[in-house]
This record gives sequence, C-alpha cells and structure tokens, in this order.
Amino acid sequence: MFANYHLRKVLLIIILLFGLNATAQPVKKEDCDNLIKSGVEALNKNQHTHSLELLMKARNLAKNNDWDTQEFLALNNIGANYYKLLEYGEALNYYLEAYTLAIKKLTPKDEMTVLNNIAILYCEEKKYSQASDYFKRAYAIAKENNEPVKVGLYAMNLGNLAADMGNPQLAQSYFKEALQILPKDSDFMPLVKIGLANGSLQQGKTKEAREAALNLLTTTKDLDFYHIDIDLLTIIAKSYLAENELQKATTYVNTILAKKPNLEVRIELFQLLTEINSKGKHYDLALQYKDSLFDATLKLNEIKNSKLYENSKIKFELQNYKNQSMLNEAKLLNERKAFYAILLFIVLGVLLATWTLWNLSQKHKQKKLIAERNEQILALELEKEKNESLLLEKQFNENKAISLLEQEKLKNEVELKNRKLSAKALYLSGKNQMIEEILSELSTLQQVSKDSKLDAHIQSLKDQLKKDNEWDNFITHFEEMNQGFLDALKSKHTTLTINDIRYISYIYMNLSTKEIASMLNITQESCRKRKERVLSKMGLPKDVNLYDYLTSL
Repeated sequence: MFANYHLRKVLLIIILLFGLNATAQPVKKEDCDNLIKSGVEALNKNQHTHSLELLMKARNLAKNNDWDTQEFLALNNIGANYYKLLEYGEALNYYLEAYTLAIKKLTPKDEMTVLNNIAILYCEEKKYSQASDYFKRAYAIAKENNEPVKVGLYAMNLGNLAADMGNPQLAQSYFKEALQILPKDSDFMPLVKIGLANGSLQQGKTKEAREAALNLLTTTKDLDFYHIDIDLLTIIAKSYLAENELQKATTYVNTILAKKPNLEVRIELFQLLTEINSKGKHYDLALQYKDSLFDATLKLNEIKNSKLYENSKIKFELQNYKNQSMLNEAKLLNERKAFYAILLFIVLGVLLATWTLWNLSQKHKQKKLIAERNEQILALELEKEKNESLLLEKQFNENKAISLLEQEKLKNEVELKNRKLSAKALYLSGKNQMIEEILSELSTLQQVSKDSKLDAHIQSLKDQLKKDNEWDNFITHFEEMNQGFLDALKSKHTTLTINDIRYISYIYMNLSTKEIASMLNITQESCRKRKERVLSKMGLPKDVNLYDYLTSL
C-alpha cells in the first residue's frame, strides 16, 4: 500500500514535467506565409539583410514541413534579393533550386516564372545565348499551356534580346507576335511598339521609327511606366542624328537630359551629343561631352563599387545571423538535454527514496543507483565539453567570416581598378581618334598645305598619335591588376602578335564589341573579323565563348 502510493506520486511528477515540455505550439502554414510576405516587403524597401533573414527562416520552415509552394516562393525571393544586390552567382543558385522544385512538384506557371528570372539574370551578365535558351523554354511552356498573355510577354522579351544581339529582323517577328497576342489595353503594349520602332531604326528606316515614336508620345497614357518617354525621345533623337538633322537631334537629347535620367541613360546621351557635335565639326563641344561621358562613367563605377561593398557588408551580417541561429539551435538542444537529464535525476531520486523506504536492506540496489547517477554526471561533463567545443567553433566561424569580408574587399578594389583602367583606355582612345579627325580636317585646308612649317607640325602630331606608348602603360597597369594572365596566354599561344594580345586583353576585361572597336579605331565588323582570326590562331572553334576561355586561363 505504501509502495503503491509512492509509485502514483512518481507517475504524477513525470506527467506534470512532460506536460510542461509539451506546451510548445505547432508551426502553421499561415506563419510561413506571413514570413514570406514580410520578407518581400523588406525586399521592396531594399532592406536586404532583414529580407534574407525572414525568407531563409520561411524556407527552412517550408522545407521541414513539405510546403512546396511556400518553399518555392521563399527561394525565388531570396534569388531576387541577391539579384538586386548584383550577386548574380548566388541569385542563379537559388533560381535553379526553385526551378528544380517547380519541375518536380509545382505547376508550369511556377516553372515559367523562374525560367524568365534566370533568363533576365543572364541578360544582365550579357550571356545572351543562355538567356535566349531560358526565354525560349518559358515561351514554349506558355504556348503548351495556352497562356496567351504569358506568350506575348515572353515574345516581347525575346524581341528585346534579339535586338540586343544585333538581329533586328528576328526582333521584329517576335514583337509583331506580341502585338497580336497581348490585349490592346495591356500596360506592356507601348513597350512592344517601342521595340518595333527601335527595330525600324536599326534597319535604317529612320522616318518610320520617328513617326511611330511621336505617335506613341501623344497616345500613351502612362509615359512614366518603365521610362517610356525617355525611350521614345531617344529613338527620335537617334533618327534625326542618322539623317544629319543635328540641331533637332540635339534638342531631343537635351529634352531627355532635362528629365534628369539615371547615370546609365546620361552616359548614352553624352555619347550621342559627342557624335552630334563631331558630325557638326563643333570639336570643342564634342570634347566637353566626351569629358562628361568619362566623368559619368567614373561616377557609375564608384556607385557600383559602393554597392558591391554594401553587398559584402550584408553578406557578413547574414553570415553572423546564420552563426547566431546555429548557436541558438545548439543552446536549445542543450537546454532540452539538460531538461531530460534533470527529469531523469528526479525520477531516479524518487525511485531511490521509494526503494530505500521499501527495503533498506537491499544495499546492492543502492550502489547500482549511485553508479548510474555517476554516469549521468559524467554525461553532463561531456555535454559541457561539447558546449565549449561549440563556442570554439563559433569563434572560428566569426574569424572565417572576417577573412571572407577582407577577401571580398580586395576583390572589389581589383574590379574597381580594372573598370578605371578600361574607362581610361576608352577615354584616351576616343580622344586620340577625335584629335586625328581634327588633324585630317586641317590637312585639307589650302592655307595649311601652303605653309610647309605648319604642315610639318601637323604631320609630327600624326606620327606621335601612331606611337604605342599608351599601350605600354596599359600593359603595365593590366599586368598589375591581372598578374600572370599575359604570361600564361603567351606561353600557350605563341603565334599571337602584339595587336592580337591587345584585342584579347580588351576581351578579358569584358568590353563589348562596340567599345573594343572604338578603342582600336576600327568598325564593329572589322572587330568581329579580328575575333575570327584570333580564334583561328589560337586553334579554337568559331562558336567558342572567348571570354569564358580566357577566364579559365
């Protein structure tokens, strides 16, 4: 009777203790949805650290509970955060993870969404071939699932991509398809018509392009949508420039500048003003706009570098958040283990007291219980050592994170110097070209040809321009920024000439064909032919991506 009373008492204590442990509330799907919603709101406010914390927490909850839609949304928006932070590699990893999930468990609509995001990411990196593949896959899925609006939007994206790749005929076919499919009152309809007008301009139909742009300026309701007014005014200005209507072209460019566009648009406008004044032989103004172009480019590079530093700081804070989360999880696990250990000790103590009252003569049982208690003490000591190990691991992770931040900082400095180097090379090349044009104009004047001394000075200036001192300086700075690259290139491809190495260096700096042509003072077509000759000398196929090959060296 006495033993049964104490047994009931022991059971009551165990039930109460387990009842206290079972008060935790289960996580609901609505909680995960709220985390995603808050993460998206923080993303729209550019609060990337907070947004990533919320979205990663939502992703873990969704993954642990097999909530596929919520996991997809979290992954997609994590990718969007890294995209806005210019961390395209991280963004691509999360987009691809979201795409895999969409294929296995979700709908074609989700698959299309992430395919479009991946394509836009490749467009930003100017990897047009990969971008085209993903846009076409999204386009094909939209057609298979009879989604006409999606088909129209993806056709518009393919048209813009074809225009960027210099294929206006293909671009026109996609824009015409989008024009037929999209609703007439769609917000994207003016963008389709802009694409058609731009295609006409690329094909030399300047009057047709200008009339279409002017018509859109008067009929479009929301000109601020995706900066439609700036695109239309740019088309008009370029059409007048192509027709040598320089005053009208200048007027429209100044109209755009008055709207205070972003730096990238201003760079394009300064380039247009440089071309306009060069054609009009206003070389002093052309040089001024060339200087403005150079200043704007430097400022843009500084902003990008500042953005990269901010990104590194966010990554460091995010790493601290992950470390803190790991530490909290370890602490919670230790608290649970300590709770169960205390519970076990209480149970053992009650049992020991009961057994003592029941039979004091059973000493061997008491020794057994003491031995078990010592084992538990040893287990606690082992847990303590484990906690100390976790603390050391945390310190190691913090040091590692600091090291990664320093590496990121050095990388940003190298990238900034490379951008300054390319900007300087572009600037000097453009300036030398303009000086050469001025000297050529002066050489045609009769009073110059009659003055032998002046003619000799002009010829001396021309000879000086042909010298390659700037190339020597460029090579010196290039080797400082990219140590060992030229040695590796020369040792692997011994047949390359100095001009070939100059061209390859510009490719390695990821400059466009237009920029390289400007620096080498040749046409874009000649630049493309030079690329074919260089590929032939290097023993590479014509369709190889030369930039990817060079970075692999």
